[in-house]
Amino acid sequence: MGSEIVALSEAWQHVLPALLAAGLAAPAFIYYLHQRLMGEKTGEAIGKPRIDELAEQVKSGAKAFLREEYKYLAVFVVGFTIILGFLYGLQPVLDDGLDGARVAFSFFTGASLSALAGYAGMMVATEGNSRTAAACASGSLNDGLTVAFTSGAVMGFTVVSLGLLGISIVYLILTIGVADGQPGRMQSLQLLSGFGFGASSIALFARVAGGIYTKAADVGADLVGKVEAGIDEDDPHNPAVIADNVGDNVGDVAGMGADLFESYVGSIIAAATLGVPLGDKYIALPFWLSAAGVITSVLGCAFVKTEEEGKGWDVKLSSLMWALEKGMYVAGAAFLVVAAIIIIVLFGVDGGPDECGTISCTSINGWKLFLCILIGMVAGMLIGKVTEYFTSFDFGPVISIKDRALTGPATVIIQGLGVGMISCVPPTAILVIAIIVCSALASSYGVAVAAVGMLATLGITLATDAYGPVADNAGGLAEMAGLDASVRAKTDSLDALGNTTAATGKGFAIGSAVLTSLSLLSAYKQQINMGGGTVLSFGVGDPLVLSGLLFGAMLPLLFAALTMISVGKAAAEIIQEVRWQFDNVTNANGDTLRSAIEKASSGIKISPEEDVIPLSDKCVLISTRSSVKEMIAPGSYAILAPLFIGFMIGPKCLMGVLAGALISGCMLAILMSNAGGAWDNSKKLCEKLKIKKTDQGKACVVGDTVGDPFKDTSGPALNILIKLMSMVSLTVSPLLQGKKDWQSWYFGLIPLAIFIIITGILAKKDILTWKDPLQNLAAAPVASGDGGKSSDGGLGPEAVKLGVFEEEEPKARLPDHVDGKTAKPSSAAVRCGCFGGTM
Repeated sequence: MGSEIVALSEAWQHVLPALLAAGLAAPAFIYYLHQRLMGEKTGEAIGKPRIDELAEQVKSGAKAFLREEYKYLAVFVVGFTIILGFLYGLQPVLDDGLDGARVAFSFFTGASLSALAGYAGMMVATEGNSRTAAACASGSLNDGLTVAFTSGAVMGFTVVSLGLLGISIVYLILTIGVADGQPGRMQSLQLLSGFGFGASSIALFARVAGGIYTKAADVGADLVGKVEAGIDEDDPHNPAVIADNVGDNVGDVAGMGADLFESYVGSIIAAATLGVPLGDKYIALPFWLSAAGVITSVLGCAFVKTEEEGKGWDVKLSSLMWALEKGMYVAGAAFLVVAAIIIIVLFGVDGGPDECGTISCTSINGWKLFLCILIGMVAGMLIGKVTEYFTSFDFGPVISIKDRALTGPATVIIQGLGVGMISCVPPTAILVIAIIVCSALASSYGVAVAAVGMLATLGITLATDAYGPVADNAGGLAEMAGLDASVRAKTDSLDALGNTTAATGKGFAIGSAVLTSLSLLSAYKQQINMGGGTVLSFGVGDPLVLSGLLFGAMLPLLFAALTMISVGKAAAEIIQEVRWQFDNVTNANGDTLRSAIEKASSGIKISPEEDVIPLSDKCVLISTRSSVKEMIAPGSYAILAPLFIGFMIGPKCLMGVLAGALISGCMLAILMSNAGGAWDNSKKLCEKLKIKKTDQGKACVVGDTVGDPFKDTSGPALNILIKLMSMVSLTVSPLLQGKKDWQSWYFGLIPLAIFIIITGILAKKDILTWKDPLQNLAAAPVASGDGGKSSDGGLGPEAVKLGVFEEEEPKARLPDHVDGKTAKPSSAAVRCGCFGGTM
């Protein structure tokens, strides 16, 4: 057969398989998984109700954070919806006067679904953590693995379903009233980029705020708890441990869900946009491939199980990793079979004609596209394995960091940075080869299809990634609830695997971000040159393009610096609060939290009456307020920079900015993610070798603390930065068509002025500042005449400032009971946060 089996001429035919897979199959599977998860035993069912109480604290903290974050994001979404509607109303793609409404609807829907994906994932994860702990307590390691993976799978398929269903429905709506054929398709896809803009912007804010939250709490808990007090990671006496567990959900689950939601829809938008000049079947291909990935991911989930026993850190990681990998490999192999069938259906058995020149193609043979799909999948898997090599404690790079710890924290940090830099080489080589081969086979469309192929089985890929935070939380709950060592051994085994899946997931996210961003870059170039005027050249030798490259290469470093400094400032507040609680929070007998820690560390059994319960909610509050205010600067700059460059200077300089940010951001993201992961697992290796409380182990803890914002805040957020800037540029590209350099430069003054005003306000509020965040608290005078105690603890009104606004002093909430006994803090313990006490 020499021709395609079906001919596509209607928009609904482009997305029908996607609608069926994302609208019927995925929701049915999600419902089945959720019912199965909710049917698992809870702590109360196994006689350990304390697990459920702690899990509820984590869940309420996570919900409180997202509510606070979404208040800010709601203002942003509504504001940009109005702005985009106004701009496209002034300069529409069509002449029917509805373009403003179309692009506003597209942006609002993308932003809303991205936020919903993150929230839904977080809710499921907080249901799964207690059930995973209970499964490990009452069953085998495989029982715990199954429950944790089921939680991750609910999140993974929710993200995929919302993304694919949302973009398919929006595409159909945007084609209503638009002429059939190539002009109509292009007009619809120009407006569909607004969906990606909305998803990208929410993803960035969610990743940044969640990352700052989780790492501020983690750094504070580690430095004061592990290094200074010498207690275990999830010791219930650590006031920051609940905030740390909350952070796993808001950063590693909600933030990650929004991140990969944006990558998923971005790859589809880029491929469909580049497919318009080639014909309807090239528009349909990314939708059909994504639908196939949903179905085959369901198949892969059935193969996830293990026969390993829970041996804690002595577990063989490669065997546990195989439990998850075989599911992904089955899904990948099945996807390739279905992809081959799709190629035959759309292009015919022989793949159809192939007419590619040196610059572009008018038609591409379907089997060449199949090779691009295969290359994308293989590249994603290879990047994951390379990342595993550099971050797993089974291999040389991490072992070398542990060895350097013999000479102190400084050499740990030096070695970790070296490992991170070297780790850039293999992924870069893999990406370069994939891009060159796909481009040679099918031009820029081939690269876009490779990105779709890499992300097609995202349902199961994200399930293995989201599994990690659930397992980590389960271990924390097991330790805080005082479960026996055999349970902790199982959760430690799951946590060890989770560290590896998290690291490989970050590598996969970076690879997919680069391919997606490059595809969006090509789509932007295509859109700019469709205005009917002079075709623009984007040669590197052009001064404007080169200037853009330099400016763009700087932006990821600025972005990383802002997020790193934010983590440091928020962590400082947590550290001070934890230190203060150690010496000031007491039980009914007047015993301090520090005395309880000393007894527990000496192996003395503490009765419920003698125990001291920390004020965990105060650390949750500090992390929430700090992360929300600190996300404003990096998020705003990422959106405004391409806008003022594009409108003020022109599309050529903007192309340089996007290319520079892509190259710089890719290298920095790989370095930061892998260095952070290697530092983290060097600490885990010390735990495995039972040397964590020696000077060598403490040096590795310091390295891990430095690496926390590397791998969980700045590194992952850089993936979104490069995609967001490309998506913003693609969204406004119709407004830049036919513009010469510096033409209408005065329009660029508007986003530039907003950029400057935001910077001024944040500097005025001491959010962008070099000042010590605790200087006002440390310098505040102690009130006299009342024994050194006043209504604000002698620290003045600054002591109750936790955000960019002031409000009444928050009330610290305690657990209602601890084993039937009421917890009673000292009178000073109800002060709120950030106190300048010393150890």
